[in-house]
Amino acid sequence: MSDITFPTVFSAAQRKVIAELLPGLEDRLVLDAVNARTVHLTVHELETVHDLAQAARHYPHHGMKRNSLRHVVEAVTKSLESATGIGSIPAAERLYQFKITLLESTPAIWRRIQVRNCTLDKLHERIQTAMGWTNSHLHQFKIDGELYGDPELLDDGFIDFECLDSTVTKISEIVPKNGSRFAFRYEYDFGDCWQHEVLFEGCLKAEKGVRYPICVEGERSCPPEDVGGVGGYAEFLEVIADPTDEDHDHFKQWAGPFDAEAFDPEKATKKMRRGLPNWRRVQ
Repeated sequence: MSDITFPTVFSAAQRKVIAELLPGLEDRLVLDAVNARTVHLTVHELETVHDLAQAARHYPHHGMKRNSLRHVVEAVTKSLESATGIGSIPAAERLYQFKITLLESTPAIWRRIQVRNCTLDKLHERIQTAMGWTNSHLHQFKIDGELYGDPELLDDGFIDFECLDSTVTKISEIVPKNGSRFAFRYEYDFGDCWQHEVLFEGCLKAEKGVRYPICVEGERSCPPEDVGGVGGYAEFLEVIADPTDEDHDHFKQWAGPFDAEAFDPEKATKKMRRGLPNWRRVQ
């Protein structure tokens, strides 16, 4: 396998940034060609290019170079998928399965979902609708030590807040190329600080005639918005379970009917498919 090469098409600008990262490949990159060219690279070379280009994306660059690096990562990722691991499932039929667990909640509140490849921004939407949140607060992902979020939202709320753009980063770019299990963090509501573990469990082949995304299973209801985080939620449950508590009626009226043990994956699936309102359009 190590000597087998895989064809990857790169534009002239993309070949140029690859040559800067790996000068040893210059003779195969045909740098004097203006049009897109197919370059044959081994799995090791593809992995090296991917890792160097991904790391270089985090440095300050002119917009055109940063865009070339992004496209290099995307092109190399596709070649790697066809060569190893999840590449055994055609991209058009590939599903990504995640288990989302709300951390520090006892007993556990969790969901298992299946989604097609999409941006992290869209994955945020899948998590919101599967869990039962209302997208009323800011969010971010933390993946391999890097923060990912929507710059338009985060820059508006925080001074000098730096993150990678979740609106252009796709699931296929952040999961292991061999399809192995991989965990990262998702935080929702920087006040209540709802921390979730998002565990990538692997890839599956989509079933014919089935609509996606799907919430396969899960347990327990999502806490109410603005309840005060894990500690506030624990207090909330104690109060609504005790009719003699002086705040019982107030909490019941504030939250409405609430069953902490209730969860219906079919209803969650409907919410996932319906999605969230596009806040950019309604402004």
